[in-house]
Amino acid sequence: MTNKLPRLDRSIVLVGLMGAGKSTMGKRLARRLGMDFVDSDDEIEVAARHKISEIFDRFGEAGFRDGERRVIARLVGGAPRVVATGGGAFLNEQTRALLLEHCIVIWLDADVETLARRVARSDHRPLLRGKDAAAVLRELAIARNPYYAEAHLHIKSHSLPQEQTVDRIVEALAGWRGTS
Repeated sequence: MTNKLPRLDRSIVLVGLMGAGKSTMGKRLARRLGMDFVDSDDEIEVAARHKISEIFDRFGEAGFRDGERRVIARLVGGAPRVVATGGGAFLNEQTRALLLEHCIVIWLDADVETLARRVARSDHRPLLRGKDAAAVLRELAIARNPYYAEAHLHIKSHSLPQEQTVDRIVEALAGWRGTS
């Protein structure tokens, strides 16, 4: 691993399917880089004064995605930070364009079996309620991976120790040569 930490003038945004490690890796990455961390799902809940599952129940996925788009635009409009997004955020054309233009977008990618194992640990994911997680994640991967592939950087998030994945992210950032 490189010892030189990159100096960043823009936010780093983590995208990928649920269970890819966006929040977990995002917190560790932010600490490593000396940046603030924010989870867009947490910020959506604060702004809406409701849990994400309640927003889905009351307003549907379309209502949730509209709020998500507005919150993410606010989050990346300030000082550079590490932002973990919800799994579907990058599918929105406006959100994707904003993030690709103003941030460094990193796709955390893992195989469906790893993702299913990770999401089995929690029960707060509206898209998985009462369904086979692996089957849902397989369908989501088919639909969403082409969008995630537009990210500036692609990092495999397998069952490595978390610090090794963060090492890979830092190395990729150190070598990133995007344009402002």
